[in-house]
Amino acid sequence: MAFTAKDVMELRQKTGCGMMDCKKALTEADGDMEKAIDVLREQGLAKSAKKASRIAAEGVAFACTNDDATKGVALEVNAETDFVAKNAEFQAFVKTVAETVMAENPADVADLLTKKAVGTEMTVAELLQEKIQTIGENIVIRRFKLYEGAVAAYIHAGGKISVLVKFDTDAADKDGFAAYAKDIAMQVAAANPSYLNKEDVPAEVLDHEKEIMIAQMKQDPKMANKPDQVLEKIVMGKVGKYYEENCLNKQAFIKENKITVEQYTAQTAKSLGGNITIAEFVRFEKGEGLEKRNDDFAAEVASLAK
Repeated sequence: MAFTAKDVMELRQKTGCGMMDCKKALTEADGDMEKAIDVLREQGLAKSAKKASRIAAEGVAFACTNDDATKGVALEVNAETDFVAKNAEFQAFVKTVAETVMAENPADVADLLTKKAVGTEMTVAELLQEKIQTIGENIVIRRFKLYEGAVAAYIHAGGKISVLVKFDTDAADKDGFAAYAKDIAMQVAAANPSYLNKEDVPAEVLDHEKEIMIAQMKQDPKMANKPDQVLEKIVMGKVGKYYEENCLNKQAFIKENKITVEQYTAQTAKSLGGNITIAEFVRFEKGEGLEKRNDDFAAEVASLAK
C-alpha cells in the first residue's frame, strides 16, 4: 500500500518521531499507519512522543567561542530535571549543538535540527532523539544566538546564565582586550541590561515608563498637587535613572561603580591604543519564561491508587 508525504506528517504528529524515521516505518509497514506506529514503538522511538509532552524547564544556558574568539554562540538547551543537566552525556550534547551552530550558521532552531551534528553521522534532530531515548527525559533545544567578529562568552553559576558579546574593534589581538571583554560579559550577566544604548529603548517602552512614574507621583501626598508640567520635569530626571539601570553603556561598571561601562570601554581603548565599541550582546537565563515542572509524588501515587 502506497503512502504520501501527508501520511508521513500524520505519523510524525502522532508519535513525535523524526521525518525520516516515520518514512522508514511506513515503508516497512507497507503504508499501514497503525503498523508503522507499532514499528516505531518496537524501535523505542515512539516513546519520545510521551516525553515530548513533559515540561522541560531545567537544563543549561551555555556559551562558547572558537579558538581565536572570532565566532561565538550562546544557547539554551532544556531538560526536565537539574540532575540530568549535570549529566556528562547531556553536557557533551549541548557542546556538540553549540559547535554545530558555529559550523553551519543555521537560520533558526528548526534549520539547526536538519544540520549534520559536528563529529557524528547524524542530524541534530536524530542526535537529539537518541539523547531523549538514552537519557530518559524530554530535551529541547530552545534558542541560540551566533555572532561573528570579536566576541566574548561567559557562563554564570554553572549554566544558569550564558552571555555572548560582540565588539567592533581593532584591538582584539592586544594584551588586555580579553580581560576587558570578559568584564563586559560578566557585567551583562550580573546587571541584566535590556538595551545597549539609550537610543535603543523603543518610544512606546519609554512612554509606558513615564506613565508609571507620573501615576506613582500622583499617589504621593507630597507630589499629588503639583502641576503636570512640574511632574513632567521630575519624570525626565527619572528617565535618566531608567537609562542607567537598563542600558548597558549607561550602567555603573560592576568592578568600579564610579564609572559607567561606556567610560570603562573608552579607558580601555585608550590604554590599548585602539578603538572599541560594544556592538551587540545576548543574555540567556535558564528556564526564563518557562513553566517549571512540579513533581508531587504523593499525589501521583494517590491518583494511581484510584
